[in-house]
Amino acid sequence: MLRRLTFSLVLLIPLGCSLPGSTPLESLVHAEGGAMAAAVSEDASLSVVSSVDNGIRVWDLDSNELLYQWRHQGDGSNLVASIHIAADNSHVVTSDREAFALWNVQSGEPIGFWRIDESSIRDVAVADQGRAVLVGRGNGKVMFFEPDSGRRLEFLGHQEKINSVALSPNGFYALTGASDFLAYLWDTRSGQIVYSFTHPSRVTKVALDNQGRYAFTADSKNNARIWDLSTGEALSTLSYLQRQKIFSAARFSADGKYLLTGSPGRDLSLWEVATGEEVASWRVTPRQGSQPQSAVVYDVAFLPGHQVLSESSSGLAEIWAY
Repeated sequence: MLRRLTFSLVLLIPLGCSLPGSTPLESLVHAEGGAMAAAVSEDASLSVVSSVDNGIRVWDLDSNELLYQWRHQGDGSNLVASIHIAADNSHVVTSDREAFALWNVQSGEPIGFWRIDESSIRDVAVADQGRAVLVGRGNGKVMFFEPDSGRRLEFLGHQEKINSVALSPNGFYALTGASDFLAYLWDTRSGQIVYSFTHPSRVTKVALDNQGRYAFTADSKNNARIWDLSTGEALSTLSYLQRQKIFSAARFSADGKYLLTGSPGRDLSLWEVATGEEVASWRVTPRQGSQPQSAVVYDVAFLPGHQVLSESSSGLAEIWAY
C-alpha cells in the first residue's frame, strides 16, 4: 500500500565552505560529521548529501553554496540512505527504508512524500521533470510510479532482494539488479523484459548511459560488465586484479568513451568503455576518525577539462584530474 503523507521543509541561508586537499585538486566540505548518502547531477552542478545531523543538503557545486536543507519528517534523526537527481536537474528523489520523497529543485519545495508498507526500500531513481520514480525493494519487487497520474506498475521479474536500480531520463526503461544473480532491462510502459543480464553472484550495482547506448552491471565478486544496448551483448568486462570488488557508484561520460566508478573501499576509477581497461585511479579521503581509514564513494561525475568529481561518506566532494 502506498500512502501520501505531509512533511516539513526547512530552508537555510546559503553559505559556502571549502577545504583545500593535498591529493585532489580541490575538496569541498558538505557534511562535517560524514555522510550517509550523496548524489551528483549529470552536469556536476548540484550535489545532494544526506547526513544524520544536518538532514538532506542541496549544494550548488559551482559556488559551493548551500541552496536548501530538507528533512523527511519533523526534527528527528535523518535516515535518508538513497538519493537520485534527475538527468535534467529538475527533481530529486530521496528515501529512507520506509518512505520516499520527491522534490522540485527550482523551488526547493516538496512535491510529495509516500510511505511503502510492504518491505523496505533498497534504491530509488527519478526521471526527467519528475514524471516517474523507480523504487527497488527488499522483497524483490520494483515499483514504477508516476506522481502526476498516480499510475503504478509492479515489476515482479526478480526472485530476491533488489540491490540497485537505474531509470532512463525519459522514464521509459528501467535497469534493475538483484540478489538472484540477474539484472533486467525492462520497459516501464508494459513491464516487458528487453534484456536479461546473468551474473555468477548477486548483482550489486547497475547503471544506464543517459544516451541509451550502454548498461553497466556488477556482481559481488569479480564480474563487472558493460553491455551494448543495441544488441544486448557484452561489450567489455572491467579488468582488475582483485578477487572481489564491489562498486557503489557508476557513471558513463557524455561522449560514451569512459565509465567512472566508485567503491566502498575509497577507490575511484576511470575505465575505457570499449576495452574495460582502467585508465586512471584515485583514493578518496577517508572519513575523519574512521578505523581502519575508509570511505564509501557514493556518487561520481565528469567535469570539463579532464577532471572528475566524487562525493563520499567522508562528507567531502573532491575534484581529480586525469
